[in-house]
Amino acid sequence: MKQRLGVVGIVVSERQSVQDQLNDILSQYGNIIVGRMGIPYHERGVSVIALIVDGTTDEIGALTGKIGSLPNITVKSTLTPLKNKN
Repeated sequence: MKQRLGVVGIVVSERQSVQDQLNDILSQYGNIIVGRMGIPYHERGVSVIALIVDGTTDEIGALTGKIGSLPNITVKSTLTPLKNKN
């Protein structure tokens, strides 16, 4: 299966309730996470996390599926048409 480069956006509305579970999932998929930026958005009462990912569509889909199953989280992803690392 071909590798894809993408961005995953995560909005967490109640950080304390899912922090450990979310970090566990991100650790499980650390091999496809190229970069991670997290910003608390106090005015909205949420935290926003942006991930740069490089993996197969199955791997990225599994990551976003597990994250999306957590309560108080919204996750969206977009993938580039880049198909190979070369």
